[in-house]
Amino acid sequence: MIRKPFFIAPAKQQKLGFVLLAVLSGITVLPIIALLVFILVEGLPAISWQFLTAMPEDGMRAGGILPAIIGTFYLTLGTAIFSIPPGIAAAIYLAMYAPDNNVTRLIRITMINLAGIPSVVYGLFGLGAFVLFLHFGTSILAASLTLSIMTLPIIISTTEEALHAVPNAFSVVSISLGATRWQTIWRIVLPESLPGILTGMILGLERAAGETAPILFTGAAFFLPRLPTSPLDATMALPYHLFVISTQVPNMPIQVQYGTVLVLLAFVLGMNLLANFVRNRARARRQW
Repeated sequence: MIRKPFFIAPAKQQKLGFVLLAVLSGITVLPIIALLVFILVEGLPAISWQFLTAMPEDGMRAGGILPAIIGTFYLTLGTAIFSIPPGIAAAIYLAMYAPDNNVTRLIRITMINLAGIPSVVYGLFGLGAFVLFLHFGTSILAASLTLSIMTLPIIISTTEEALHAVPNAFSVVSISLGATRWQTIWRIVLPESLPGILTGMILGLERAAGETAPILFTGAAFFLPRLPTSPLDATMALPYHLFVISTQVPNMPIQVQYGTVLVLLAFVLGMNLLANFVRNRARARRQW
């Protein structure tokens, strides 16, 4: 007896594929939603005006987390200052000016490898280079420089990809009309690649805002109930503060821990939403 080969109709194949995609999406998304709901339920009771604007008291078991919030903002701002301009400049050179040879290929491979290095390695490098060798001490400046080195590979790689994604016809038409290469890059290529560049900036700065190991060696303070007044001052920061109150402070109220998590999450998501708003407006103006 000859058996007929097992066959599924194309319509059923498509329906089965949609079901599998929906199941896999649910398996991926539902734990994330459950985690967010859990953090909200545990952290919202701690959120108050005093918690966001007061100094820590009673060994950080009471009061607020204002120094950690301000410190995280300063570190993220410093990282943006030291990483975004050189990162975009390096990407422009690699994408528009550098020849395709063994040196540039080695640079790209090195950036990929640097993006995967554990953050604690960057922290040890920052300790030796900025804290000890350049005598910046444990400071916002040293921590920002360390975080900027950590985020540079991400910004350079994503910006270069965004520049390559712009159709070459745009540059050809611009140069044929008499524009120089730099005028073409500044007026045509960069505006058209802005959504992709913003994506790289978001990824880099979000990672910098949530890292603990690099600032542990270079700029974060265990307990500092005052605001920094200089780039050479140490500062509290939300990621390190969360690590401290979760592991080093006995009898810490659980609401304070999850409230700090919620504030850090809101800080990162706020950056993401703002950058996505700018990116979507830039994408809506594109003509391709």
